[in-house]
Amino acid sequence: MLNISDIKADVESVITNEALTHEQALINLSAIPLNYVEFFETSREFRELFEAGCLCTMTEGNVTFQPRYTLPDYEKLMQEGCKFLRLEPPKCLFEAIQILEMFYRHIPSVTHYPVYLGSVDKLLEPFMDDEHAYDLVRSFLIFLDRSIPDSYCHMNLGPEATRAGEMIVEIETELNNAIPSITLLYDPDITPDDFAKKCVICALNCAKPSFANDKEYGRLYRIPYGIASCYNALPVSGGSFTLSRIVLSRLAERAKDSEHFINELVPRAVEVLCGYMEQKIEFLVEKSHFFKSNFLVKEGFLKLENFTAMLGVVGMNECVNTLMEKEKRPDRYGSSEYTDELAVTILGTIKKSVNSFESRYCDCTDHHFTIHAQVGIDSDYDISPGARIAIGSEPPLYEHLIQCGKVHPYFTSGVGDIFPFDTTAKRNADAVLDLIKGGFSKGMRYFSTYSSDSDVIRITGYLVKKSDVAKLDEGIAVPQANAMWGYYEVKNSRIYDRKVRTL
Repeated sequence: MLNISDIKADVESVITNEALTHEQALINLSAIPLNYVEFFETSREFRELFEAGCLCTMTEGNVTFQPRYTLPDYEKLMQEGCKFLRLEPPKCLFEAIQILEMFYRHIPSVTHYPVYLGSVDKLLEPFMDDEHAYDLVRSFLIFLDRSIPDSYCHMNLGPEATRAGEMIVEIETELNNAIPSITLLYDPDITPDDFAKKCVICALNCAKPSFANDKEYGRLYRIPYGIASCYNALPVSGGSFTLSRIVLSRLAERAKDSEHFINELVPRAVEVLCGYMEQKIEFLVEKSHFFKSNFLVKEGFLKLENFTAMLGVVGMNECVNTLMEKEKRPDRYGSSEYTDELAVTILGTIKKSVNSFESRYCDCTDHHFTIHAQVGIDSDYDISPGARIAIGSEPPLYEHLIQCGKVHPYFTSGVGDIFPFDTTAKRNADAVLDLIKGGFSKGMRYFSTYSSDSDVIRITGYLVKKSDVAKLDEGIAVPQANAMWGYYEVKNSRIYDRKVRTL
C-alpha cells in the first residue's frame, strides 16, 4: 500500500542531501516510485524472506523497465554506424572516439550509465596510425572520467596486446582516475608477459586493470563475453535482465545445522527467488517498452536471446561461521579444509537448485539463471561479499589463492578477490604476474590488486578514490556517483583494513 509520508521522507532525504550532485539527486529520485508501486503479485514466502533480509532485490525496486546490465555490440557500431543516432562508421581515430562518446550517452543500465564500454583496444586499434593518437586517447579517457561519473562503467582489454591497449594502460597509470574500471581478459598463452606486467604496474598504481581468466570465461557462452559493472561476465550483444541475491549469512541464522541449511533452506530460498526473478523478467520483456521500441534492440546492438539473469550470493563467510557455531565446531571459513568443503557443498546445492529452474527467456544460458558472487551494497553490515574470506581473517597469500580456486568456478556470471600489496610490489611485477598465473591454474577466475599507497582502491567490485571518501566524510559532494557507496563500505566493512601482502 502506498504511504505518502514514507514517499515524502524518501524524497526529502534526497533533495536535502548536500553531498549529492544535481545528477545524482535526479537518479536517486527516479528510483523512489518503483520502491512503492507493485506491478505483479509476489508470493507470501518471498515477502517473508525478503522482509527478514534473506532475499534482496538489489535496489531495483518492484519492477524494472530496462535490463539491469547491457553489453552492446560495439564492433557492429564501428562497422555499420547507428541509424537512430545518425552516426556513420568512423574513418579515423578522432571519429572512432567521437562515435563511442556519443553512443555511450544512450546506453541504459541500473545505474543509468553504461556499465560496459566494450573491448576498447580492439575498437580503436584499426585507427592507431594517427600521429595524434596519444593525445586523442588521453582526452578520451579523461572524457570518460568526467562524463560517466560511475566506476561501474567498465572497459575491457586483451587478451592480445595492441598499440591501443598499451597506450591506454600507460595513460591510466599516469592519470590515476577511478573511472573507468578496466579488466584485462588474460590468457597466458596469448597475452605477452611484457604487456601483462605493464597492466600489473598500472593496477598497483590505480587499482586497474583487474585480470580475468579468459580461458575459463570464454567457455561460458556460445557467443563472445565481456566483463561489465563490478566483474560481471555476460554475453556481448546481450547482458542480464536482472540481479537479485540470497544473503546466506541471514539464511544460516534460521538453520538448525548444516544439513538443514543445505537440504531444506537453500533449495527453497533459491526456488522462491527464481520465481520472483522470472516474474520481473516477464514484465520487462512482455509489458515494458524496452525490447519493443529501444533502438539498441531494433538495430541489433542488443538481442533478446543474448540476455540471461543473475542470482547473486553474498555472505558465505558469515554463513559458514554461523553453521560452525551451531554445530559447536572451532573451524572458521577460509582456515580449514572442512569449511572449504562445506562452502563447496553449499555452492553445489545452489548450482543444482538454480539449474532445476527453467526460465522462459534466458536462451543463451539454456533457460537457466547464472550464479554471481554479489559484492554487497552500502547497507550491508557484517556481510562479506560473495564467497570472499572476511577482511581481518585472510590466510597466507598462497593458501588464499588456492581457496579462491575452489569456490570461483561456481560463479558463472562473475566472481573476484582483491589482494592489496605493499609499495615494494611495484618493483616486482614479475612476481605478481606469477601469482596471477598460479591462481588461474588452480581455478581462480578473477584477480584484483592495488598498492597500499594508491589513492584509487577497489571497494568491493568498483573503484573509489580514498580522497573522495574523505571529502564525503566532510559533507562535500564529489562527481563520482558510487563514491557514496564506497563511503558506507569503508564505514561498515573495514575496507581500509584489508591484509596488505608482501612479496
